[in-house]
Amino acid sequence: MKPVSRLQALAALAAVAAAALLAYQQPAMSFVPEESKAASSPETKVARGRYLVTIAGCNDCHTPWKMGAAGPEPDMSRMLSGHPENMALPPAPKLPEGPWIVTAAATNTAWSGPWGVSYTANLTPDPETGLGKWSLQNFVDTIRTGRHLGRGRPILPPMPIPMYKNFTDQDLEAIYAYLQSIPVVRNQVPEPLPPAQ
Repeated sequence: MKPVSRLQALAALAAVAAAALLAYQQPAMSFVPEESKAASSPETKVARGRYLVTIAGCNDCHTPWKMGAAGPEPDMSRMLSGHPENMALPPAPKLPEGPWIVTAAATNTAWSGPWGVSYTANLTPDPETGLGKWSLQNFVDTIRTGRHLGRGRPILPPMPIPMYKNFTDQDLEAIYAYLQSIPVVRNQVPEPLPPAQ
C-alpha cells in the first residue's frame, strides 16, 4: 500500500471540512419523515412542540435561573419569560482578555460579548411583552432569517440561529403552537445594547 503524502492528507481534510461547513450552513428542510407529513391534531402538534422546546434547550436561557437545592436551575414559575424586567444590571464588565470573551448574568438571561449585551426574549403568549401578537409566519421568518420578525434587528448570541434554522417547517409550526399554549407571563425584556466603545 502506497503511503499517503502530507499534501493528500491535507486535501482530504479540507474536503471533509468543506462538506461539514456546507452541511452546517444549509437548512435540513429537504428530509421530512413521512409521519411528520401527516396532518396532526392540535394536541399532537403542541406535544411535539413541547418535546422540541425541551430538547432544544430553550429553558436553559429563556427561563430565568434560580438557586435550587442542587445548584442553579430554571425557575419554572417564570417558564420561558426571558430576562426579568425587574433585574437591573450594572454596566456590562469589560470583556475578558484572551480566549474568555463572554460574561453572563446569574439568571443566564443576559449575556455580554463582542456583540454588546443581549437579553433573552419573553417567549410566552403575552400580547404586549411576549409572542402573543406574533403570527406563525413572524415566528418562522425570525428563525429562518435570524432577524426579529424576519426583517428587524439581528437575533444576537447566544441564540443558536445557525442550528435552529435547520428545523423543518413542521417543527417550527409545532414549536409555535406549544409556545402559544404555555402560561402567559407579563415581562418586558430590555432591548439589546451595542458593544461598549
